[in-house]
Amino acid sequence: MWEWLVELDQQIFRYINGSYFNRFDAFWLFVTSLETWLPLYITFFILLIVKLPKRLNYIASLTVIVATLTAIGLTDLVKNAVARLRPNNEPVLLDSINILQRPENFSFWSGHTAVSMTVSLLMYLILSKYKKSKMWLLFFIWPLLFATSRIFVGVHYPLDVLVGALVGLFLGAAFYKLLMNLFNRLQHTT
Repeated sequence: MWEWLVELDQQIFRYINGSYFNRFDAFWLFVTSLETWLPLYITFFILLIVKLPKRLNYIASLTVIVATLTAIGLTDLVKNAVARLRPNNEPVLLDSINILQRPENFSFWSGHTAVSMTVSLLMYLILSKYKKSKMWLLFFIWPLLFATSRIFVGVHYPLDVLVGALVGLFLGAAFYKLLMNLFNRLQHTT
């Protein structure tokens, strides 16, 4: 069963990686760069400071940081335990895929996807609680583009991205619940 899933994942990867959209190499390299999203990170913290009550904005900001570090740490633990080669390091794929980056660490699951989904969901939930707006849904453009870019630059399989997204959703929801419990405790102690 596992071998069949790995083969299917590789076939889907080849199809996506070799698709028409892969002709936009410069775009995908831009999207996959962490530095590209720096203004968004700054915007997130500004929004937390401006939109949340003063006592809560620092706690929310710290929660986003801890959630991010948790996603990174958990990703590194699993990547090293599973030890799945990235597509750009897989000998059977090297001649048939487009490779724009060549990281040497392991593939499963996508840390870019897990972190971006964790932060996006957490920000969406926090800000929606204090200021209802459909605009917050735009936050999810970031992880969708970020995740897709990882396939187009040749460093992650679709399953890596899918599992990274699910992990990110779980962590975002878990940290939001933790934050709301903390907020409730703070309100009852004053």
